[in-house]
Amino acid sequence: MSPSSFSIASTLSPASLAGTLVSNSKTVLGSGSIYWKNNDATKTNRNLKYNRVCSVSGEFNTPLEKNVPFPRDYFELINQAKQAVELALKDEKQLMEIEFPTSGLASVPGDGEGATEMTESMNMIHQFCDRLISPEKARTTRIFFPEANEVKFAQKTIFEGTYFKLDYLTKPSLFEDFGFFERVKMADRVKPEDQLFLVAYPYFNVNEMLVVEELYKEAVVNTDRKLIIFNGELDRIRSGYYPKFFYPKLGALTETLLPKMETVYYIHNFKGQKGGVLFRCYPGPWQVLRRTRNSCICVHQQETMPSLKEVALNILASA
Repeated sequence: MSPSSFSIASTLSPASLAGTLVSNSKTVLGSGSIYWKNNDATKTNRNLKYNRVCSVSGEFNTPLEKNVPFPRDYFELINQAKQAVELALKDEKQLMEIEFPTSGLASVPGDGEGATEMTESMNMIHQFCDRLISPEKARTTRIFFPEANEVKFAQKTIFEGTYFKLDYLTKPSLFEDFGFFERVKMADRVKPEDQLFLVAYPYFNVNEMLVVEELYKEAVVNTDRKLIIFNGELDRIRSGYYPKFFYPKLGALTETLLPKMETVYYIHNFKGQKGGVLFRCYPGPWQVLRRTRNSCICVHQQETMPSLKEVALNILASA
């Protein structure tokens, strides 16, 4: 069946979108795109303001310009993130970050329930990996989830039957109810054939990012391997959300791990009367956008990442 007989409904939420990927036998994957039959694209996401049905013949594989426009839907978002990573890989970036909200393109962390946001991130990771990674390279890609139970959930649902290697950063201990988890030694998890690591939302437990640093030091540095952190909410660490006095190792990441990282795709929304968006798609600049009724207008851009405080109090306040 030709691609012209398919269409995409951009109003699907990430959860319902990947639910179609898992359960719908009519799903077709080809040429880095995801297609649905017309009669399957019926659910809508109330958080998305852009209601667009479009042909998929080539639209989502167009080359990125330096100043990429803000995505109109999650289909464009995943395609932009995929192409940003591809360009970063060509530039030999080893440590990369992807960060965007999953409860709607205008949402902020916390708008959705925590477990729901994690599940939606899992859905988006599935779509992202399907587009970025060819089938023959799936077995050399290891996806790390926060803990062992999350891997079991992924294997039974969204990643059922996948060729990707699914792994975990921590596993429950006898004191799980008190917030204690057992760290996993990364040297015991990594295999010689692994080429790409993708770490899924490592923010629920403070130890998770410390394990990510260990993974980077032991399995990525001085190798050809790459590591992508997907929706890790690293702004918590950048902004000092975790006081260094109580979390010295986590605070040290701002001087050790984070400076080595390239944020290849990023969306952070600011709400309120002077709200807007901080947006970046590699290799383009950081853009501060002001939302209008039907579009986003760039009011400021720069080559380096501004702090969220600077964007909220200085750039958007004076725009």
